[in-house]
Amino acid sequence: MNSKESPPEKNKKINIAIDGYSSCGKGTLAKQLAQHLNYVFIDSGSMYRAVTLFVLDHHIDPQDEASVERVLGDVDIRFDLNSETGRFEVVLNGVSVESRIRDLRVSSQVSYIAKISAVRRKLVEIQQKIGLNKGVVMDGRDIGTVVYPNAELKIFMTASSEVRADRRFAELEQAGQKVTWQEVFDNLVSRDTIDSSREDSPLTMSSDYRVLDNSDLSREEQFALAMTWVSDALNEIG
Repeated sequence: MNSKESPPEKNKKINIAIDGYSSCGKGTLAKQLAQHLNYVFIDSGSMYRAVTLFVLDHHIDPQDEASVERVLGDVDIRFDLNSETGRFEVVLNGVSVESRIRDLRVSSQVSYIAKISAVRRKLVEIQQKIGLNKGVVMDGRDIGTVVYPNAELKIFMTASSEVRADRRFAELEQAGQKVTWQEVFDNLVSRDTIDSSREDSPLTMSSDYRVLDNSDLSREEQFALAMTWVSDALNEIG
């Protein structure tokens, strides 16, 4: 199936879990699928980034788990549809923070926040409630293993570290942020290590994942491949 074809039957819905490493384009693919299928898109990573932003704004050390856990009750996260862009944006305590959670300040600390079990429990509970009615596309690190272990389609995305650093550096440069390529590369490698080695819900995959290595794929090519997997999953549920 390609992007010009009609979406599958509207009365048949599945949950799609997309996991993988940083800067693999998980969010890009998830948004494409959600828009094409008319599903709800939830960027789980932005939820952890929002908690990280809250912690940093309140001058709390992200590695001080006890202090982070104490303020979780003051954190309210939801997704609101931006009527101008047609996209869902993460809202922290009533304020859209979409433009603030992508900078390197947050990126360099978010893996520490994501390691904290209390944070994960709070956000996973929110995410699971959203997925009860199916028709959700969610990307992150542990969506198919922890949040939606019964998701009808699980995709694990990967790409070489150099390719991912190139992509992320270009994004930050376009946003006007002053960083070096080496800083971006080192940050990605560090996050990979933290995400893969944490005790609570590490970045991993089970045998029921479809692996998508997009090192040499265009956005159009990876979307077309993912849509064939969507069709397979929908056919399997009858």
